[in-house]
Amino acid sequence: MSSPVRVALIGAAGRMGKAIQEVLLKSPGATLSAAVVEGSDPMKGKPVAFGEGEYISSLEEAISRSDVGIDFSEVSSALLTVRDFSRSRRPLVIGTTGFSSQDKEEILKAGAYIPLILSPNMSLGIHLLSYLIEIAAKKLPSFDAEIVETHHRMKKDAPSGTALFLGEALASARGKALEEVGTFHREGMTGIRPKDSVGIMALRGGDVVGDHTVFFLGEGERLELTHRATSRETFARGAVEAAVFLAAKKTPGLYTMNDVLGLEKGTR
Repeated sequence: MSSPVRVALIGAAGRMGKAIQEVLLKSPGATLSAAVVEGSDPMKGKPVAFGEGEYISSLEEAISRSDVGIDFSEVSSALLTVRDFSRSRRPLVIGTTGFSSQDKEEILKAGAYIPLILSPNMSLGIHLLSYLIEIAAKKLPSFDAEIVETHHRMKKDAPSGTALFLGEALASARGKALEEVGTFHREGMTGIRPKDSVGIMALRGGDVVGDHTVFFLGEGERLELTHRATSRETFARGAVEAAVFLAAKKTPGLYTMNDVLGLEKGTR
């Protein structure tokens, strides 16, 4: 029996970090080898929430005792993580959101040096939803497409990284870029709806973990594809599966959660 994959978790004291710790504690195929926090974090030096060990701030130390990394930190921290993992030639899963186009460009370049997954949502169900959206977008070209996402009141960015990810998949399936056709607010006399528009609307309130509905609206009918996350463990399980998947890869490259799921583009 092979040894469990050793995972360095960056952003380990956050809500997602603790959820991933809990999943790792129960996982037979992976184990927490390092829990990383900022040097100024009050949790530094204290016992981890789930399992053994304590929170540390040395990324170099974490990398030295790990096979793969999972980053759920802040944008600035995640960029440092990418650079250090690239230099160390260790695979990395990034679930942090809020990156600028320039940030993403830098991150994706790391795929030339290490196996890398960058995803705004680690839920396996969301990636199957994206797969289905692309099919619907191609098969229903005359239908108007709209996305509505709902998250808890504490979420800082809008629309969510997941909604943008779904919007990009939808627009791309129709041969467009989301930057060209995305509509992110409506107010006043907006005029008729542009034919190729992809509307993305954000709702905030309560403790909603994450709801995303994609509408395809035609004449006399509509199709709604919805994913609802009721626990952060959903994203944590996906992140751990992604880490185990990457740890087995011997060649650098940009991988996706579709690769983790075994979804092939040729089947669409």
